[in-house]
Amino acid sequence: MQWIIVREPQDRSAEQGVDLLRYALSTPPLPRVVLDGLRHLASRGAGDHGAGRIGGTKPDESLWVLPGHWQANLGIVPGRAVFFDEALHLEVLPRQKRGRGSWHVIANGRFAAYIDPQLLGQFLETGGADVIAVTAAPDLLACGERVRLTSDNKVVGYRRLYADALSPAPLPADWPHLLFVRQEVSAGVLNSGLLSSFGVWIDECRAAGLRWQSLAVAGSAYDLGSVEGILAVSGAALSCSARWGQVQRVSPPGEGGGVSPEAHVIGPVLLGRQVTVAADVVLVGPAVLCDGSTVGRGALVDSSIVGSGVSVEPKQSLRACVVTASPAGRVVGRASAGAGRPRQEHPGGQRDGAFRVWPRLSYARCFKRIADIVAAVFILVLFAPVIPLIALAVKIGSPGPAFFADKRQGLHGRPFRCIKFRTMKQGADKIQDKLRFASEVDGPQFKMADDPRITTMGRFLRETYLDEIPQFLNVLRGQMSVVGPRPSPEAENTLCPSWRDARLSVRPGITGLWQVYCTRDPQKDFQEWIQYDMQYVRDFSVGLDLWICWRTFMKMVGTFVRQF
Repeated sequence: MQWIIVREPQDRSAEQGVDLLRYALSTPPLPRVVLDGLRHLASRGAGDHGAGRIGGTKPDESLWVLPGHWQANLGIVPGRAVFFDEALHLEVLPRQKRGRGSWHVIANGRFAAYIDPQLLGQFLETGGADVIAVTAAPDLLACGERVRLTSDNKVVGYRRLYADALSPAPLPADWPHLLFVRQEVSAGVLNSGLLSSFGVWIDECRAAGLRWQSLAVAGSAYDLGSVEGILAVSGAALSCSARWGQVQRVSPPGEGGGVSPEAHVIGPVLLGRQVTVAADVVLVGPAVLCDGSTVGRGALVDSSIVGSGVSVEPKQSLRACVVTASPAGRVVGRASAGAGRPRQEHPGGQRDGAFRVWPRLSYARCFKRIADIVAAVFILVLFAPVIPLIALAVKIGSPGPAFFADKRQGLHGRPFRCIKFRTMKQGADKIQDKLRFASEVDGPQFKMADDPRITTMGRFLRETYLDEIPQFLNVLRGQMSVVGPRPSPEAENTLCPSWRDARLSVRPGITGLWQVYCTRDPQKDFQEWIQYDMQYVRDFSVGLDLWICWRTFMKMVGTFVRQF
């Protein structure tokens, strides 16, 4: 159970934000949109590590704790809700099950915050604090850069983050985005102090002898009391549930109101009950038209929310704003350009926008995987009688195991063990740095024409490409593909940050465009590697894959024949 608490503002300047959030929770169909947006952000933040959870809590299990005087005007409550007047007692809040992850999770209702759940989960399991204040920190998200400065603000370097991170942080002055209280110690502190100032509640916890920890964890937070926040959350809800160009309706067509056939709809738009849209209107989603709203002829509504009963005047333009009252559409607030369009951030440690993505049923995400499985099974069955013989020859040729597994980065940077027949003497990887001066290629790779570490059998396997047959096991496991960029370790990828995310948008391959085209000309190897890998991701298609497979087969046949 996660409790989302909306507190009364301590000063007048914050009242407008609370009023906007209250309006969003009481104006159909906005409550549904807000809840769907929170659910989408939570599941996207969780990624593959328990989708739909923030801090170990499912969004559907959230309980809203709202001011008592909201109850009379709150027509629709998203999910479940309880109301308070001046005090909030533990008895009204359902307890979580005890055991692993036995924490009370308290969210600041003013923010839609999502964080890296894997990082936070590891800390909750190993940390020794009783109370943990968590703040979502965008600067700790993967694919960001942190500049290192001296005390007099001189740049001395920068650090690029390839994975989400967390770090200790000063205790915030106001309530954090998320608060975790260990259940064993919660009875004395989960009381009316949750509705007072954060400083007062901290003093109560310290007086009770509780151990405190404050963390900044990779993530983002939208202020639901701001126009930008409401637009971002509603945009996330509509974009994940509607096809571009499709109009969603709360009520069936013909039940009051209507959309003129001459209106133009671009992107996901949600229409409440009895909404009227005149001719020549342009609706650009994500946008929400609440119950009883009217859009006059020739008006433009772009990434905005039109409130209940609001009349948008003919030829009026609304861009990235929330309008709550007529006449002439009183604009409560206006966001910066594009605020209504949700950022593509991902979660589980990576943002979707960092990688190239394809539709779920496309060749890249579906049919290529099927082709990889078929090809891997065929090759492994075909070479099944030969694999034991090659393994035996490798062991006879030099002491050590028959196979060598090296750690590489796969799709979206996930590490895996790339398997090959061992072609070098045992421990060869440990002396590579000593031979670095003799490398004949530029960039982070290493290559020598007469590498003393390569065994006699290993040289034959490399020349005939037979050393890569075990990699079809990686293909079968989904870690590699038959065709793709060269699999490379993290150490090499960190040296080419501008191209890393493009290369890791697809699974690494046994063969690829670079393997077909590389010339091995002096001081060109690194440039060719990046050029052809980038070209492959840019021109990705089934035709290109088939062409690469054919060229690789012809190259292998020619090379094998030359060995004899």
